[in-house]
Amino acid sequence: MPLLSWIIFLPMLGAFVLLLAGGKRPGPLRGIATAVTIVDLLLCIRLWSQASGAESSGIYLFSHVIDWVPAVGFRYAVGVDGLAVVMVTLTAFISALCIPASFKYIQKREKSYYILMLLLQTGMMGTFMATDLLLFFLFWELMLVPMYLLIGIWGGKLRIYASLKFFLYTAFGSALMLIAIFCLAFHIWDPQWTGPLSFSFETLIEAGVPENFQVWMFAAFFLAFAIKMPLFPVHTWLPYAHTEAPTAGSVILAGILLKTGIYGYLRFAVPLFPYGAKVFAPVLLTLGLIGIVYGALLALVQTDVKRLVAYSSVSHMGTLVVGLYAANLAGVSGGIMQMINHGLSTGALFLVVGMIYERRHTRDIADFGGLSKVMPVYAAFFMLFTLSSIGLPGLNGFVGEFLIFVGLAQRSIIGLVIAVTGVILGAVYMLWLYQRVFFGEVTNDKNRGLTDLDTREVLILTALLLVCIWIGLYPAPVLDMIQPSTERIVDAMTWSTDPTWSDTFHASMPAVPEILDVHGAAGASGH
Repeated sequence: MPLLSWIIFLPMLGAFVLLLAGGKRPGPLRGIATAVTIVDLLLCIRLWSQASGAESSGIYLFSHVIDWVPAVGFRYAVGVDGLAVVMVTLTAFISALCIPASFKYIQKREKSYYILMLLLQTGMMGTFMATDLLLFFLFWELMLVPMYLLIGIWGGKLRIYASLKFFLYTAFGSALMLIAIFCLAFHIWDPQWTGPLSFSFETLIEAGVPENFQVWMFAAFFLAFAIKMPLFPVHTWLPYAHTEAPTAGSVILAGILLKTGIYGYLRFAVPLFPYGAKVFAPVLLTLGLIGIVYGALLALVQTDVKRLVAYSSVSHMGTLVVGLYAANLAGVSGGIMQMINHGLSTGALFLVVGMIYERRHTRDIADFGGLSKVMPVYAAFFMLFTLSSIGLPGLNGFVGEFLIFVGLAQRSIIGLVIAVTGVILGAVYMLWLYQRVFFGEVTNDKNRGLTDLDTREVLILTALLLVCIWIGLYPAPVLDMIQPSTERIVDAMTWSTDPTWSDTFHASMPAVPEILDVHGAAGASGH
């Protein structure tokens, strides 16, 4: 079986082994689940190594195709370019940390929990690798069911409401996408042919889609992806899902599932419907800018730590969308880097919030204060991930934000100002949160006897921190890996060469000098 298929289905195989495993002792269950995710991570590292020196023949570096149901044109078709390689590696890395992070939190139905986590990983891997639209839809739906159950069974007090809202929002978008997929397949199918339908991404690209048809198809695809991101105003499921999900569920949601929406937009919506993307560009860019400020302002007034981090994701996703719609190499590269950086930084924040919740069983900011005196190691990790989230130079968040700002500077000064405002507000609510939780005197007696992080927790957070520092100091390997994908995406953005595009916000500035060689010497020096 090819390496790509091993990466996709190894977690599912591990889930099957867990299903057959006898007994209810947590040790073997945890060991099997951890081993499977670590092996999958090693396979992804091997894939990255092979991709670094490979030359693509067409879109993909590696691909594998099997005619699964030839009568209806359904194929098992998977492939990876640089963007997909980075995303599957991120998925494997975060999944490998989520299993050991669940050891203390999950105390009931552990076998079912780890089975669902592994099935979820298979769905995410398949989503990033599928090159057949119908196969992409199947993996997309496979992600939905395990996450719905993880929230509904192991979540907080409002878990049923949160899981249903998550399911209904995502299912609605998925239904529209499925309709659009079949409309595309029938559009290029000639009734006089004796052959079956085709859902192949490459075939659909070659066939082309009329401009008026593109507008409707883009709307259907993008609504599904916007819900998953989520983008304002279809974001309302996110605070509930994040807040009520178990810790690992929140990490997976922030680190990976939200990124599948951005990935689907970049992989399918823009290349297949460039005219549709151009028509909707002003609307989507406006929604992204609104989301930046709206999410930040809501984060400022939250009293629940986890809910605050959840609303910060709405703001970060707005920044990411704005970067992509700058439609130049700097902006798109920055947007893709923020996909990765947000997954690491916000995933880490949800992990540290979960660790204090395991000790205090509360997330109310008012219940804390002065924790740096009783949990100094925990306070240090929380501070570093906070600085990563707000984009401190030297950490991963700075790289993506800086590239986005460079891209916006070449398009719209107003868009740049709003994006920078979002960063400033992000620093305000995150640092204010840190002040209230960690500084001052310990006023709540229940906090005086808290134990600091144990070895397992330190190892998990250290692994995340090292990756954040590596990307912050030396982002060139990631930027080099995504460069061909970035160039193809920019080429597909037909409005990128339109001189009137900067007038969308009634303000523009002359193109700035090429102060940044996104993938050249600047990248090699770590930006």
